[in-house]
Amino acid sequence: MHMNKQMLISIVISGLLIGTAFWFVSVRPNAENVGGTVPTAVIIDGKQIIDISAKGGYSPRMVAAKAGVPTILRVSTNGTFDCSASLVIPKLSYQKFLQPTGTEDVLISAEQARGALQGLCSMGMYNFQVVFK
Repeated sequence: MHMNKQMLISIVISGLLIGTAFWFVSVRPNAENVGGTVPTAVIIDGKQIIDISAKGGYSPRMVAAKAGVPTILRVSTNGTFDCSASLVIPKLSYQKFLQPTGTEDVLISAEQARGALQGLCSMGMYNFQVVFK
């Protein structure tokens, strides 16, 4: 009986620790969004460029962009060996394992640059969103 009580206490404590970790990851503030500002895309020579960093998640997690403009989503990695190196963009039917260090340009046509575009890792743990307005 004593062994079962210890096991139950261990399970409860483990559950609390795991739950706390998930809560912390999901509610932590984004450094880039402190103050309520959302980064915006930069337009160069008629194309807008959106820079996303992939390592331990995606940063920034939200970007505002102009709708109907040809767009380059530039995803940079630097020693990235976690899940964020496996990029999935469902709206574009895009899926690729990114190089551990480098830059990958994802071309988004003017027609595709509408509404919300979500990128995520293959496990769905990390994500980012581009909102075209």
